[in-house]
Amino acid sequence: MELDAFNRLDAEAARAVVRPCVDIDRWVDAVVEGRPYATTAELLELARTSAAPWTPAEIDGALAHHPRIGERPGGDGAEASLSRAEQAGIGMPSADVVTALAAGNRAYEEKFSRVFLIRAAGRSADEILDALNARLAHTEEQEIPVVAEQLRQIALLRLEGIIGS
Repeated sequence: MELDAFNRLDAEAARAVVRPCVDIDRWVDAVVEGRPYATTAELLELARTSAAPWTPAEIDGALAHHPRIGERPGGDGAEASLSRAEQAGIGMPSADVVTALAAGNRAYEEKFSRVFLIRAAGRSADEILDALNARLAHTEEQEIPVVAEQLRQIALLRLEGIIGS
């Protein structure tokens, strides 16, 4: 979608465009209410600054829509489509990496009671597995800011992909 077209949408339609980036009402409202934007860079800057800080409750609510890393996201919605595209870039990992990701996902969910989230775009399956293993050593207090940053990165990449320059 072109930036000019996004700027002209009514608020409800604009929210529908932005929400698949990250389902956090406060952030969606800030991005929509910030219109009109003169440039995509201006839009992305407001989106970035509006994403800090997100509360643990906002993060957990947003993560309810994210699939496990390494699993093919189901569904026909915009968020599922975006997740499929993001995870497609990691290529076809070896059977050992697939098994290790599945085990790591389970361990992460048992420890933190949420899905493991990482920006998959630009990362290999081995890099993701290394990050997962490293993050399993975190405490909850250490992990929340890492999850928030990964969620911000994903939201901004999605927004940039949806709103063309």
